[in-house]
Amino acid sequence: MEKQQSDDRPPAALVDVVLPCLNERSALPKVLGALPPGYRAIVVDNGSTDGSGALAASLGARVVNEPRRGFGAAAHAGLLAASAEFVAFCDCDGSLDPAQLAPMIELVRAGHADLVLGARRPARGAWPLHARLANLALSRRLRRLTGVPVTDLGPLRVARRGALLGLDLRDRRSGYPLEMFLKAHRDGWRITEVPVDYAPRLGKSKVTGTIRGTVTALIDMGTQLAAGSSRLPVAKSGPEAERPPADAQGATP
Repeated sequence: MEKQQSDDRPPAALVDVVLPCLNERSALPKVLGALPPGYRAIVVDNGSTDGSGALAASLGARVVNEPRRGFGAAAHAGLLAASAEFVAFCDCDGSLDPAQLAPMIELVRAGHADLVLGARRPARGAWPLHARLANLALSRRLRRLTGVPVTDLGPLRVARRGALLGLDLRDRRSGYPLEMFLKAHRDGWRITEVPVDYAPRLGKSKVTGTIRGTVTALIDMGTQLAAGSSRLPVAKSGPEAERPPADAQGATP
């Protein structure tokens, strides 16, 4: 007998989960197996050479091929391929638990928020120190710039598909998550975050596990911060305005 969904979960076919993927064969069974019933996986193969796309398809995921390299390129290709009312984004490396999307989606479905971010609670060894410090600096700068009490611009996030498309996101590299946040704030979205578990990734890191990857992300984030600073009004005074300015631009792992 088919297991019925609980009342606090969105009905089937309302959630598409976009999973940018570059050589994540070792993590795919865990990630896809953790999706709650009724959540559809859209695995965006961003040039894998380890058979990730074929494995994802065999495990029941919809596979979209995006030859243009870059996190933003893969994430946006997944958004364009989605058809559900709600779209979630999740890393495909096994570091995040897709089952923890349920309460995040409920906040959007119930009208309490427009964009929900997962604030990572890292397990030992899950988050390299250089990447964590960069993320802290970025979060501090975003609080000063926008007044939104964000603590982590993490990869696990949820919003309505139509609203996301309306943001007209253009970045196709590591600045995509930041562009989404800044444009959502510009348009008056209610942005909130909830704590989520963050485990050591499976396989080799492409971005924050390496200094080179983090530097690339820093450059992309800097581009978005510069553009966002020129578009956004200065945040109102308050507790966050009293914080000292960040002395470095951060990157989100």
